[in-house]
Amino acid sequence: MSENSVYLFASGDSRESANRTCWPAQEVMERAFARECRAFGFDVNRAHPVDPDKGHGFLSSQRDGMDAVASVPSDAKIVVAEAVWQYSHHILPGLTSHKGPILTLANWSGQWPGLVGMLNLNGSLSKAGVSYSTLWSADFDDGFFRDHLKAWLSTGKISHDDSHVADYDPDLTPDPDKVTAGRIAADLRKNKSIMGVFDEGCMGMYNAIIPDELLMPLGVFKERLSQSALYHETLQISEGEARAVYDWMRARGMTFHLGRDEATELTEDQVLMQCRMYVAAVRMADAFDCETIGIQYQQGLKDLLPASDLVEGMLNNADRPDVVRANGSVIRPGQPVIHFNEVDECAGLDALLINRTHSALGEPLETTLHDIRWGDLDASGTTDQFVWVFEISGAAPPAHHLGGWTGSESLRQPAMYFPSGGGTLSGVAKPGEIIWSRIYVQESALHMDIGRGRCIELPESETERRRRSTTPEWPIMHGVLDGVSRDQLMGRHKANHIQVVYANSASGADRALWTRAHLGHELNIKVNIIGDVAGSG
Repeated sequence: MSENSVYLFASGDSRESANRTCWPAQEVMERAFARECRAFGFDVNRAHPVDPDKGHGFLSSQRDGMDAVASVPSDAKIVVAEAVWQYSHHILPGLTSHKGPILTLANWSGQWPGLVGMLNLNGSLSKAGVSYSTLWSADFDDGFFRDHLKAWLSTGKISHDDSHVADYDPDLTPDPDKVTAGRIAADLRKNKSIMGVFDEGCMGMYNAIIPDELLMPLGVFKERLSQSALYHETLQISEGEARAVYDWMRARGMTFHLGRDEATELTEDQVLMQCRMYVAAVRMADAFDCETIGIQYQQGLKDLLPASDLVEGMLNNADRPDVVRANGSVIRPGQPVIHFNEVDECAGLDALLINRTHSALGEPLETTLHDIRWGDLDASGTTDQFVWVFEISGAAPPAHHLGGWTGSESLRQPAMYFPSGGGTLSGVAKPGEIIWSRIYVQESALHMDIGRGRCIELPESETERRRRSTTPEWPIMHGVLDGVSRDQLMGRHKANHIQVVYANSASGADRALWTRAHLGHELNIKVNIIGDVAGSG
């Protein structure tokens, strides 16, 4: 092995249709990266071949990744280059025993979400205790990229600015709010909470699984549920109950973009099956007394049922269709059934703490995770701030959307991923004050990053540009984070997901942040304040 050799890996999807579709973007990225490495005197060697029969060069299984990493010298410089979404468990096992420097690399594109895949891998590596460096670029020829690449090639390490990070200081939370946080923590530990998990490990997201022994001291315990049980319960729901849910949403003003071709369009039958799943999910949560539940995204159920997205958006909204028990009583009237998308247990724990905190403070209860999908300067000139595209892959609570239910719509999920169809619960997020956060596992402990920001409203033309640059079927939030630059967030964040919740005012958001930070502190979570947050003390 030459000292000036770099070995490149490309972790891909488990779905070959996605790998074939995305392969041209990966090729462009790899050529650009190799060009820049050559300029510094390094050769890039692809560690696994392009398969002409498959039509791509991605690692598409866990075994592929294990064998590929084992084939290179154990102290070699490794780059995991991502221009697309990838399943982290394809590459993670091999990296856990590698001794040489590891660089995770992503493009900067809305259409090709390599940065989303890279952030998930970064979170997974952090949880696994594997050292790595990380880097990103749009064209791989800018000064930021070249300077950091040169440093990594020379030293095997990259350092990113973390001046926006501060340890939580309990003195900044007023005493009455500390009492509130302490009361919530004590109640959790005494009375406990059940997290319903419909099959763990969605899309290879190792970072989204919290070990039971880290949850138990908080008073949170998993009820492991099978998606096969959800499938069975869905089929038990009558068409009359399903149609009542559908009619309720239409009466609220929601738009369903319906067609007749089951293979490519959203049909009424698909929506009705989603409504059946909604009733089944609420009843199962009630039957097991799950305060939170998480349904897998894409895997398993996609071959049996329409997508779960419409269900997930309804569950997380306080104003949602009633579901009754056998005795006629309504299950959790006027309350969300807290759902963590993609079975991301870190998001589920965060959502639980949000719900308890906001209930105590009289703030909005609706919360959701989003992908950190992309970000760009505002092409309309409305603001000179960097505006993130936060975009969950299918469903957000209607309370987050401009116009609420009336401003929400359902479009068919892409057929490449969802052969059985199913609609989203989509919309454009309303302007307002937000608290953003992420709970993650690092050094065998729970950590929470939490900060402030706002959703802003952009002209329709700019919103459309951003949606067309990403996935237009999905709900979108124009996010501005206080005191956190693009590169600061990318250099630190430990997940492809970010949790967001609104508050009624800026002062209310500040108070909710400090109260939740203290709640995390009471629960022995390592809390980090990110960016600019007004003190409450």
